[in-house]
This record gives sequence, C-alpha cells and structure tokens, in this order.
Amino acid sequence: SQITTLINHKDKPKRSDKTLQAIQRVGQAVNLAVGRFVTVGEAIANENHELKKEMSVACIEARRAGETIAQLTDVASLDHPESDSHITIFTDKTGVVKAARLLLSSVTKVLVLADRIVIKQIITSRNKVLATMEQLEKVSSFQEFVQIFSQFGNEMVEFAHLTGDRQNDLKDEKKKARMAASRAVLEKCTMMLLTASKTCLRHPDCESARINKDGVFHRMRLALEQVIEIVTDSRPNGENEMAPVSIYSGIKEFKNKVEGLRENLYFLSKENLSTMLEVILEHTEDFTDSAYTSHEHREHILELSKQAKMELEQLVSVWMQAQNHKTKDLMEDLEVAILKTCQCMNELKREVHSAATSLAADLLKYHTDHMVLKALKITGVEGNLEAVAEYTCKLSEQKEQLVEMCRLLRHVSGTEPLEITCIHAEDTFQVTGPQIISAAETLALHPSSKIAKENLEVFCEAWESQLSDMSMLLREINDVFEGRRGEKRVYLSLPRPGKHNANLKALKPVKLDTEEQAKIAKLGLELHLLTSDVDSETEKWEDQENEIVQHGQGMSSMAYSMYLFTRGEGLLKTTQDLFHQAEIFATEGTKLASALHAFSDQVHDDDKPLLLLEAEKLISMCKQLQITAKASVQGKSATFTKVDACILKTRNMMTLLCQLLPLCCKLLRKNKAGNGCLKPAPPWREDRIRTGTNAHTPERRAETFGIKSLENHVTNMTFLESK
Repeated sequence: SQITTLINHKDKPKRSDKTLQAIQRVGQAVNLAVGRFVTVGEAIANENHELKKEMSVACIEARRAGETIAQLTDVASLDHPESDSHITIFTDKTGVVKAARLLLSSVTKVLVLADRIVIKQIITSRNKVLATMEQLEKVSSFQEFVQIFSQFGNEMVEFAHLTGDRQNDLKDEKKKARMAASRAVLEKCTMMLLTASKTCLRHPDCESARINKDGVFHRMRLALEQVIEIVTDSRPNGENEMAPVSIYSGIKEFKNKVEGLRENLYFLSKENLSTMLEVILEHTEDFTDSAYTSHEHREHILELSKQAKMELEQLVSVWMQAQNHKTKDLMEDLEVAILKTCQCMNELKREVHSAATSLAADLLKYHTDHMVLKALKITGVEGNLEAVAEYTCKLSEQKEQLVEMCRLLRHVSGTEPLEITCIHAEDTFQVTGPQIISAAETLALHPSSKIAKENLEVFCEAWESQLSDMSMLLREINDVFEGRRGEKRVYLSLPRPGKHNANLKALKPVKLDTEEQAKIAKLGLELHLLTSDVDSETEKWEDQENEIVQHGQGMSSMAYSMYLFTRGEGLLKTTQDLFHQAEIFATEGTKLASALHAFSDQVHDDDKPLLLLEAEKLISMCKQLQITAKASVQGKSATFTKVDACILKTRNMMTLLCQLLPLCCKLLRKNKAGNGCLKPAPPWREDRIRTGTNAHTPERRAETFGIKSLENHVTNMTFLESK
C-alpha cells in the first residue's frame, strides 16, 4: 500500500514541506521493511544450501529495489527538486515504477522459494516418520520397540508442528478442512499404533491382533499421503479430485441459473437446466432409498421431486415463449414461474435437511449409552467368544447406520469444509468399527491380557470421541441452515466500545493480527470444545428454567463469543470488547456459585462439602478473572498477554463448569430434590458422570493434532514393558 501511495501521488506545481516529508518517510519505511524481509530470506538461504543461490539473487534484487525507492524519495531536504541534478520521484517517476516492479518480482521469488523449503521440510519429516514406521512394523522385542517408538514419537511431534503451521497458513478453507481431518487421524492413530503394536508383541501368533495392527499402520500411511497431497497440491498419477456433489450445492447452482433468466434469456439452454435438476433428483434417491429415512420424509421428498419437474416444465414453456415474444405479460409470467421453481427447490432443500438432521439426532441419542461397546468389553474379559460374535454383529449394524447418517448429512452440510468433515466422519466409522471388532476378538482369545484390554479401550474411546464430534457437527450444520453460520445465541450483555466501564475508555480498541490469532488458536479451540461439552450437559435438564442451567448456558454462550474472537469472527471485534466480556463472564460465574450454595442446602450432609468446595473454587476463579480483565495495560505485547490470560482463565472456569453440571445432576437424582427437573436417567449415565471428566479433558481434545498427548506417549514409554 505504501508503494501504491508513492506511484499514485499527484504531481502538483507547488509541494509543501509536509508533502515532501511524507514522501520521504514512506520511501524510508519501504526500504526498512524490505531490509527486514531480506534478512529473514538470507537466513533461510544459509540454512538451505540447495536453494541458497536462487534465494540470494532474489534477496539482492529486493534490497537493491528498496534502496532505489529510498533514494528516489529522498526529497525532504530539497527546496526545488526539479532543478537539482539529484534524480527524484518527481523527475523520474518511471524509475519508481521500475523499482516497484523489481521489488514485487523479487519479493514474490523469495516467498515462492521459502514456500518450497517449507514443503520440502514437511516431505522430509513425513519420510522420516514412514521409515520409522517400517522399523516399528518389523520389531520383535519390547526393548527394541520402546527405543524405536520413542524416536517415532519425536518425529511425529516435529511433523505435527510443521503441518500445524502449514494448516494455519492455508487460505483455501476446503484444503484446511482436509488437512485438519488428516491430522486428526494421525493424532488418534498414534495411540492406537502404540497399544495395537504392544498387543501384537504380547500375542505374536494371534491373527486378529495382527489384523488390528495392520489396519492402524495402513490408515496412518493414507493420512500421511493425504497431507503431502494437500501441501504439494497434487494427486497420485495426476488424477483430479472429484468430490461428489451434494444436494445443497446442486440446488444453489440450479437456483442461480434460474434466477439468471431475469437478466438474460439466452445465456443457457433448457437442456442444461433439465440436466441440473436430474442430477439433484438423483441425489435425493440417497434419501428415498435409505432404510433409515422415515416414511413421511420419503413421501414428501418424492412429492417435491415430482413438483420440481412440473415447475421446471412450466418455466421452460414460458421461457421459450419469452425468447420469441418479449411482452410485458410473458415477462410477468416468467417471473412467477421463476419464483415458484425456486420456492419448490427451497422446500426440497428444507425437507432433505429435516430428514438428515432428524435421523442424525435420533441415532446419536440412541447410541449415547455405548451399550454395545460396554458389552464387548465385558464379554471380551470373560472370554465369551460366542457373545463377542453376537455383539460384533450389533456393532456392524450400528456402523452401517452411522455411515448412512454421515452420507445424508454431507448432502445438507451447506459448506465445503463441513462436507469434508462429514466424509472424514464416515471414513472414521467405516475403519474404526472393524478395528474394534478385531480388538474385541483378541481380548476374547486372551481374556487375562491387560494390554489386549487396554487396546480395546483405546479403539472404543476413538468411537465414542467420533460420536461426540458428530453432535458438534450436527449443531454446526443446523447453524449454517438457519443462517447463523457458527454464531451462537447472542448474549444480551455484549459490550460496546466506550460503554459500561469507565476503565475501558483509556484503552485503545485493537484487534488481534494474524500472527496473534495463530498463537492463541489452540487455546480458543479448547474453549470451543468445552462450550460443546457444557451445552450437552445443560441439554440433559428438562427444566431449562433451572437457575444452575441458565447460568451455565449464559457462561457457555459468552465463552463461545470469546472463542470466535480468537478466530477474528463474531460480535467481539476488539480486545476492549473481549475484556469487558470476560468481566461479564466472571459475574455470571459468581451468580452460578451463589446458586450452587443455595442448592447445597438441599443436599445431604455427606455430599455438601464436595459441592461447596467446587463452588468456592469457582468464586476464586471469578475473582482472578475480574482482576485480570480490569488490569490496565499498555503496548501491543502487554495487551496480547492480557488477552491470553483472559482466555486461559475462562477456559479453566469452563473446565470446572464441565465437572459441576454432571455433579449437580448426580446429586439431584441421589437426593430426589430435583422435583422432576431431570429426565429419568438410565444407569449408564452414572458411569459417564464418573468417567466423563477424564474422557473429555481439554488436554485430550485440545487441538486437531494433540501434540501434548503425543509428547506424553513418548515420555511414558517406560511403562511399556510392565504391561
């Protein structure tokens, strides 16, 4: 923008000292920025000898262009620059244009070369991981496995960092979603690889253990390959990626073409429109042919499909007449036909959305108890092969239901990233189901094996985690359909600059830049996951007017707004907005603590100390957040530190809230003091309350690729031989 300012400045006969000084400042700023940029480029060149020559040439060109611009803009000390022998921007504007072009060209060269280096680093890291995986597949002793897996863990951590940075740099949301899916596979498979390999080493003659291990290695290789495809923007054998078209995207394109007839009657043929509708209606057969679509939805979809054909026939008839005789009456008839066709397509879109989301909601609710997984664990430990076979059949049926659910959801996902997430979920269920079965068969064959039991647990956790992710995905799909696009319900006390708090007036409202957003992204994602956990807990209460539920929902809503802020989205636009939101969040937490104290009066003496202890923790956290949010800071670095501290403290409070809500549920049931505020709870929910905290801790689900959990695998390798 500074270079554009220089080139586009207006030549005036009289130039004030202020104008001359401004021109010189801009030129010097450009030169300094180029100098810093070139210094980084030269450092990269010194570390990568194969590209050193090319990088050095590009850096020299960029530096020369920057210096030329600085020389041509050195005009502040000249009273009459035109008459002086000194060449300036006023006497040689062409020179500035040439220097700017050279600068643009050389900077682009440096960036392209730096990008090639990053890609090479990722490929090299991937190759290291693959080589170590081959060694892991061939090991025959625990001691050797421990040594190699330790190396493998370190290499995976390096790969995680490199691909995480690359994911943040990707501008294409579709590629970013694919990268996130691949890295999620690698995260989960790392732990699976550990337990599956240990099981195979402990039971080397067990065929089901070998099948289980081979499946993990195969999936990891596919994920690693997909990462490289995304990074290099290529496909194997030069083939193009042909993702299936969803009903949503088909309807959107069809409507755009139909509405385009208002402007131009001749820009497409009637055959094109007919073909587009045929493709859409073919996709609706995924719903009408599905055994899981309700009879009502099936009938409505078929009726709307038939109506869509009739509306298109009427539209084409009027359209053809309008092409021959463009009268006022015909154009009005055409407008009516366009509106009726688009309305029909909207109704079809609404119907398939309802069919897919209602099926998903029912299935997720039905499978929340994880009864089949629990039964597999019990019968496996008992060594009951016949019962294991029975429950593996039930798991296969469940897998088919969930796979079908993912396919239907993909049609109504609304955005390409969500489509990719649906496809990833479908793949996960397809692969994880058979792996659970092989792990259960291994345990049934070796019921006293601790490692076989641990291995089954790991695969069951992956299944449960994917079901939990599906609930979040379903909510996001509904948000897009309803036009919220990820915006959660708006909290009524959202701040506005200059209002509510006098302390904020002294602060300069600023936004996080891209680098700061990248730094805080992991913390923001943790906050996002915790809001989903809190929402799922509050949704279990029948009495949504309960004070504890209302305060919990309010805190979740505000925490979600703070998460959106870390992404540069949502209603919180500046750091000032965030700090005020943090204050309101802390106040809401204090109100929740008061409600917990009141609730403790209904609790038996044995349970009261635990509840009061948690309430006191919450009060302490609220006070700390209030102090942090109100603290006065100056400077960019200090402001970002304060932002980080506010998000961190909010995350800690949400973690505590995730523990408090199920605790209150449990105590209400136990003491029968809820007066019907809860649905009758089956026994499996008590098990979840006892284990849910461990299953969904932020450290476990902190980021798409759990670097921390991976590092923990490496440091805990000493436990391998004891199992």
